[in-house]
Amino acid sequence: MLRAVFVFPLLAAAIALVFAVALARRFLQRRRSSQAFWAVALAMYAVASTAVAFGALDGWTSGEFRIYWALGAVLNVPFLAQGEVDLLVRNRAVRWACYALLAFVTAYTIARVRTAPLADADALLEDLPSGKDVFGDGSAAHRLPQLISIPAYLVLVGGAIWSAWRMRGRPELRDRFVGTLGIALGATVIAGFGSAFAALGHLWPFAASLLFGIAVMYLGFRRASRIAREPAPAS
Repeated sequence: MLRAVFVFPLLAAAIALVFAVALARRFLQRRRSSQAFWAVALAMYAVASTAVAFGALDGWTSGEFRIYWALGAVLNVPFLAQGEVDLLVRNRAVRWACYALLAFVTAYTIARVRTAPLADADALLEDLPSGKDVFGDGSAAHRLPQLISIPAYLVLVGGAIWSAWRMRGRPELRDRFVGTLGIALGATVIAGFGSAFAALGHLWPFAASLLFGIAVMYLGFRRASRIAREPAPAS
């Protein structure tokens, strides 16, 4: 029977794709590297959410789960964090060191997830399989989110909060202040609630957190992108 839950990750993928296109257009106009990294991250999110939608609709395959795990559970957060680093850090040496680290993390993640043996193929029969069951508790592929996504999330949200703190109390930057906090909130919903529900294998709340989190991030982006209006001169 068709399970309507697949609509949530499918809508999340659509929002992430619109988000990615908007960022890509801004990159082409302004050539800011932060926007390029964010666009790639949101494209990953769209692909990973589509894999979740297919898994929820007609059951998981090994390929669908590997795509979701590599792009959704691991890699999209480091790319978001790299965009935040590029936005805040001006030191070229630090930025290039981060680029090298990100390239290594990306190659390592893809290699590990692509070649990881299935510890229990029957785990793919669950509504929402866990990496612990699919790849094996403590395996390299299973531990990737703990080693990569969590530190990257702290960099992302820490940078966003720092940016918002610097804008506090400035009326002309109110939209950017609120929008930046919205982006941090949406990322927290995905990383916090989404990861918790995924670990518990609860498909419905996990899928809902994917949609709600990316929607809040996109609305935050739209709010932060508003052009600040100068106060009207006194007559």
